[in-house]
Amino acid sequence: MTEARRVAVTGMGAVSAAGFGAKALWEAARDGRSCVRKPRFARPYRGRIKIAAQVPEFDPAEYLSAEELPFCDPVTQYVLIAAEEAIRQAGLREAMPMGPRTATIIGTGIGGMSSFENGLYRELVEHARPDPLIIPRLIPSACPSQLSIRYGSRGPCFAVASACSSAAQAIGIGAHLIRSGAADRALAGGTEDCITTSGMLGWEVLRVLTPDACRPFSRGRNGMVLGAGAALFVLEEAELARARGAEILAEISGYGTSADAKDPVRPESQGAADCMRNALADAGIEAGAIDYVNAHGTGTVINDATESEALALVFGNELSRIPVSSTKPVHGHGLGASGALELVVTIGALRENVAPPTINWREADVRCPVDAVPNEARPMPIRTALSNSFAFGGINASLVVRRAEAA
Repeated sequence: MTEARRVAVTGMGAVSAAGFGAKALWEAARDGRSCVRKPRFARPYRGRIKIAAQVPEFDPAEYLSAEELPFCDPVTQYVLIAAEEAIRQAGLREAMPMGPRTATIIGTGIGGMSSFENGLYRELVEHARPDPLIIPRLIPSACPSQLSIRYGSRGPCFAVASACSSAAQAIGIGAHLIRSGAADRALAGGTEDCITTSGMLGWEVLRVLTPDACRPFSRGRNGMVLGAGAALFVLEEAELARARGAEILAEISGYGTSADAKDPVRPESQGAADCMRNALADAGIEAGAIDYVNAHGTGTVINDATESEALALVFGNELSRIPVSSTKPVHGHGLGASGALELVVTIGALRENVAPPTINWREADVRCPVDAVPNEARPMPIRTALSNSFAFGGINASLVVRRAEAA
């Protein structure tokens, strides 16, 4: 690990099925309070799956200006709201414009799914005139570009689109830009909302959605539940953050990524293991230094077994002592936003010394020999944690985070 420049998290914000705020998301995960409910749709929905972890209804005009709103699909709305919380926590609200040394990197698997679906319906079904702003609203780069415009961040600015690894890769890239000296600060995170009529039907036909409850690593698991939302982090070079008196919430100490190079939809354990090893090496630590793993843990039969196998390859005999929980049954699988939503939870675990539970867990599965922290949170010392995100196409990303006092 490069010693000269370390990466501090000085602010974080979230919009999720738990509501508005990083605190709401962390507390729902810690307390094992499911935010899964019957979803709302703009048009009649004919699908079999009737549950999702949708962002609660809100009036975006309360959060965004009249100038911003026409350019903002819900995914951009979410990340702008999360960013405002993060920037205020970091004590940077008065530091506008942020200038050329601030990067803006946002992960999203799809981008403006609602705008895309609504536009097609308007044009192909209603035969109405296309919305002239539909393209700048639905493109994935709308998310980072609107952030850069709002906060005057003129450094590297782009979207990362790698399915369910998007947010973790965006955060890892932001951290590496700071460590390399290419930036001093980054606004990094992820956003997603595929809980639309066509989005839900598309996931349903893949046969990966549960009709009742997501139960990662448990025997009898039968699929995942879709989630939506965004999380945004203010990352800063640690010495610069300390010099301005910022509170350091945690340190991003390692980032690893890899490709399975095997199959478009079926995960492979060696690629996931390589990714975790890369993150540990980047942090300059051995596997034994990890106190908690926030798993990708989708609740599908194959994914959980494959991730368990990968964890065993990395941690060996150490695995039995490490809590490995998935909080997706609480906030849903946020797809391109999942790595960011789960990093909020992981930092909460570090700061409160609590491993959040895997709710809905029934009984052990021999194919998933991990300590899944079943159903109840576990108070315990947590200094260093690993958060995993694994995606379609075999794209893997892992983040290592440390408590601030260990930095």
